[in-house]
Amino acid sequence: MIEKLFEKGGVPVMPIMTHPGIELIGKRVIDAVTDGQVHYQAIIALSNAYPTPPASTTIMDLSVEAEAFGAEIVFHDDDVPTVTGRLLTCAEQVAELAVPSLETKRVPQYLKAIELAVKDLTKPLFGGCIGPFSLAGRLYDLTELMMAMYLEPDTATMLLDKCTEFITAYCLEMKKRGASGVVMAEPASGLLSNDDCLAFSTKYVKRIVEAVQDDNFAVILHNCGNSGQCTDAMVRSGAAALHFGNAIDMRSVVDSVPSDIVVMGNIDPVGVMKFGTPETVRAAVDNLLEIATGHENFVLSTGCDVPPAAPQKNIAALFR
Repeated sequence: MIEKLFEKGGVPVMPIMTHPGIELIGKRVIDAVTDGQVHYQAIIALSNAYPTPPASTTIMDLSVEAEAFGAEIVFHDDDVPTVTGRLLTCAEQVAELAVPSLETKRVPQYLKAIELAVKDLTKPLFGGCIGPFSLAGRLYDLTELMMAMYLEPDTATMLLDKCTEFITAYCLEMKKRGASGVVMAEPASGLLSNDDCLAFSTKYVKRIVEAVQDDNFAVILHNCGNSGQCTDAMVRSGAAALHFGNAIDMRSVVDSVPSDIVVMGNIDPVGVMKFGTPETVRAAVDNLLEIATGHENFVLSTGCDVPPAAPQKNIAALFR
């Protein structure tokens, strides 16, 4: 499936981008993250307005899975929802935590968007999910989880097992609904050393990859928190593609990642795409194209999800 990104030849351009489509249909972020019909319409509108990308993506919303587990969510009219508070505070609560069904909270709306969109798109669609370590951090509190890794490792691994079980089921259902892959956002693991990332993130990501990835469904592992120290851990996940944020030097990435793994990144989605100009977009693109010379596994992308209110002129400049 990942090979389809390169079918047109040259350097593919595939930003992680859905929010501009919400604006194209005159809706708000809160409409799209709560209603699969609106979400689907945004995906289609964006694909029609900018046909260049070899694949489309759903919204990168890292609150969906945490909400399904019971976390409290704050909704915003024109920004992605956020997790607030701490759901779990001790090992006993982790032990009692039930893995939710895929019928819980907003999960069905995201699956609905995928099912509707794949019927209208003429290109692959990648769904989105959070990674296991990042989800565990939202449920247990990230600082507390990092302490538990050393002081209560059994608690940390028990929670990671439950997160992994749910994410695996979620990805398999995306696959069943027609998605060609998933962008798995695991930014919190970028705070870890390579060894800790291997033990508390990669181990679980790899379990998901082995359960869902095949010739027709690809996992794109996104880690915008990685500044270079855990690139090896990302490589060892087995994901078909690795997606990097703007905190990392892409030259070091393309030189170190094996050529059979797709490398994606890493234009600053805020500083360049939202607050820059077409000229700064052009400069960023030119820089990445120069870095990518000689690397046929490179896909030009944004370092993370293009945020709401990014100017359409900057998006057009990216593809131009």
